[in-house]
Amino acid sequence: MKVLIAVTHLLGTGHLSRALTLGRAFAAAGHRTYVVSGGGPAPHLDHSGVDLIQLPPLRSDGVAFNRLLAPTGELADDTYLNNRVEQLCDTLRDVEPDILITELFPFGRRSLKREFLALLDTANTLPSPPVILASIRDILAPPSKPKKAEDAATVLTTHYDGVLVHSDPQATRLEASWPVTPEISEKLHYTGYVAPAAPVPHPEGVGKGEILVSAGGGSVGSALYRVAAKAAKLRPALRWRILIGGNNAAEEIAHLKAKDGETDAILEPARPDFRQMLQGAAASVSMCGYNTALDLLQTGAPAVIVPFDAGNEVEQSLRAASLTPLDGITSLAAADLTPEMLCAALDDVISAPARPTDGFRFDGAARTVEIACNLVKERA
Repeated sequence: MKVLIAVTHLLGTGHLSRALTLGRAFAAAGHRTYVVSGGGPAPHLDHSGVDLIQLPPLRSDGVAFNRLLAPTGELADDTYLNNRVEQLCDTLRDVEPDILITELFPFGRRSLKREFLALLDTANTLPSPPVILASIRDILAPPSKPKKAEDAATVLTTHYDGVLVHSDPQATRLEASWPVTPEISEKLHYTGYVAPAAPVPHPEGVGKGEILVSAGGGSVGSALYRVAAKAAKLRPALRWRILIGGNNAAEEIAHLKAKDGETDAILEPARPDFRQMLQGAAASVSMCGYNTALDLLQTGAPAVIVPFDAGNEVEQSLRAASLTPLDGITSLAAADLTPEMLCAALDDVISAPARPTDGFRFDGAARTVEIACNLVKERA
């Protein structure tokens, strides 16, 4: 079968990372898989076995997700956006997939509603319309107005065959962050968490015994990096490594070196072998995106998490609240983050009992393939 996954990451790279993990699982099962990405390039992510197709990229203006910027930093105009729609729909016509998956939409990406609806309308005109599925993480940004939930429900009932909820229902159900009506409930398929296979320790021992500070692949971690650089001076006995995400990593590193002077912390761009490094780390300091949370659960690394909460974002705070009852995980609000608080929190998690890593389902990618293929067979 042929599978097309449409995804646009606007701030960090977590959405694309999860879509690629799904794509690799479909490819491993023998299906020709295309991931159409509308966000910025993310060369550190693994797209092996997947046909990765790049649309004219967009990013949000910080956390103002309704302000879409072209690579120049200017607002994307109608010509730019129309070009995206044409390329997206032309790709769909060329591929003629058996399965079409939209990542996050219609639960989110409302600023891209026009292109997603064009994609869905085009899918219905194909000689053999695909099974259409929405792919969502464990925690969503709750709708700020009832109409947003109502609009999403209308799109789901009109166009979609199912909703893939990438969560272990024993841990988090969709109701925790989104109003689930009977119409939506009957479309839900809980897959378990979508994660790559648990990492093995780094073959060269990189990261072993270190404090690994990270903020994903986007450009939203400046405050966390600055606090961590100062904390490293307070705890020189610990080995610190700060991994800088985003396309401006070199500038961020130069700024940290200039601002904080000499530091024993290693400053370098985000690395593709981060998960292997985490396996042997003394502790992790990070935000609490979906992929980061799964990395922590799979590796059992002691962790201080600082949920991203700018612009009234609550998704990461809700996820953090579900993790902090576990051994070796504590959460600090961004507003409370200081070098002293960070060091104290690290002392706590490093001394906590070891955390088991076998309590949750991490086979969500393989389960997604199974669910989607069964839906195709049921339609036939």
